[in-house]
Amino acid sequence: MRQSEENRITRRQFLLASALAGGSVIVPTSTTAQNSMPMAMPTTTPAPPVQAGPANVSLRIATGLLELAPDHIVSTTLYNGQFPGPPLRFKEGVPITVDVFNDTDTPELVHWHGQIIPSDVDGAAEEGTPYVPAHGMRRITLTPKPAGFRFYHTHVVAGGDLNRGTYTGQVGPVYIEPKNDAGAYDREIFLTLKEFEPTFSLGGDMAMDFLAGAPIPELQQIGRKSDIAAEQKIKGYEVGYDLFSINGKILGQGEPLKVRLGERVLFHVLNASATEIRSLALPGHRFHVVSLDGNLVPNPADVPVLWIGTAERISAIVEMNHPGVWVLGDLSDDDRGHGMGIVVEYAGRSGKPQWIKPKPYRWDYTLFARPGATAPIPDEAIEMLIVKHNGALHGFNEWTLNGQAFSMETMTPKLTVHQGKRYRLKFRNASDDVHPLHLHRHSFELVRVGGKSTAGVIKDVVMVGGFQEVEFDFVADNPGLTLFHCHQQLHMDFGFMQLIEYV
Repeated sequence: MRQSEENRITRRQFLLASALAGGSVIVPTSTTAQNSMPMAMPTTTPAPPVQAGPANVSLRIATGLLELAPDHIVSTTLYNGQFPGPPLRFKEGVPITVDVFNDTDTPELVHWHGQIIPSDVDGAAEEGTPYVPAHGMRRITLTPKPAGFRFYHTHVVAGGDLNRGTYTGQVGPVYIEPKNDAGAYDREIFLTLKEFEPTFSLGGDMAMDFLAGAPIPELQQIGRKSDIAAEQKIKGYEVGYDLFSINGKILGQGEPLKVRLGERVLFHVLNASATEIRSLALPGHRFHVVSLDGNLVPNPADVPVLWIGTAERISAIVEMNHPGVWVLGDLSDDDRGHGMGIVVEYAGRSGKPQWIKPKPYRWDYTLFARPGATAPIPDEAIEMLIVKHNGALHGFNEWTLNGQAFSMETMTPKLTVHQGKRYRLKFRNASDDVHPLHLHRHSFELVRVGGKSTAGVIKDVVMVGGFQEVEFDFVADNPGLTLFHCHQQLHMDFGFMQLIEYV
């Protein structure tokens, strides 16, 4: 999402306004307390752990320069000095060790998104994962699973600091080799979608009509009541971006994706944004979706457009049967114009890359489900109401689940579960925002979305539309503290989280 010039607030202006208001940041004391916890801050690098031998993987967190284009070089925090971070390929069930070195001045976390692993290595402080200390290191051991397309990224609170958290370049793809193929294809291409140069603004919400389903009047009424009750009637801060990229390059920069007529290419697409929902289309081609969030779908299907929530992954086969030089890019003319795209060039073809906007298309998860199937009856059903309080935290929106915003001081609210039981979580979204809901350390099965019952689609992130509902089931089969949150950084930092505890 691009911000209009009249609404845009640069980070410098934001911090200056905060200082003039009498504080070092514009985040209120109560909000800072919610999103803070004691962290070790060593001044020297500690000795490596005792385990013998070199690690399978070494990741180094440090500030570096990223050349999106010759005239657009940004400074951000990177893994191993590159963006995306080094692609990692593991074998399911084969243990690996990872050495994480932190060359920055602040403690860091590496979250292994989508993997079913213990709490102490998952990479979330709320679950008890130790920080990688500033100018220190930590060695971790994990057993990669399940198979499929996963990724790794930072999991620290950013709050009002646009140089922290997922606003930075700390993200990289992980592919865990499956035992069964996703289908016949000639080669794989990994695409990481990411924006840079974030700025604050007021308002600037994106269109909400790309998801299947319709707003629920009752949820709209709850949202209106929350707006009326708010002391501040203006919208809270949102984040927009000046630069957009795929694989660290603005559209038209770097090498095009070179393909051959008749080739079947398996695209693994990751939305690595901190806050944005992304779309992707390739004129004259269709995407045969075989996997969502790394999990094979029961019913692979063709779609003209991919809609990808923050932290979602889609794997889709594209048959190269429409020769030319094309733009594989976002549907937004503005975002694509500022870099969100990549050139696809057929062998023997040249010329200016062409873009043809596809017809409107509503994204429907149930398209990929088992036709006519129903999910098992859960042991327990839990309902959660999502409410936004506009500008309630010194200009930032506050988010609550069943009336509570998450507190890092008390680690509440907290949901208790019993090992082995199947739980159905129903989320009722009384806001106009799309929320990419993420459950750590578990996968879940979609059972109702867009007003339709479904079964068989396994994910770890799902979008719930504005004033809509979504339901999913998970089995409590991985004991330990487990974090649930909206993967939109602004939302999770300002209340949209909950811990799950096994009892």
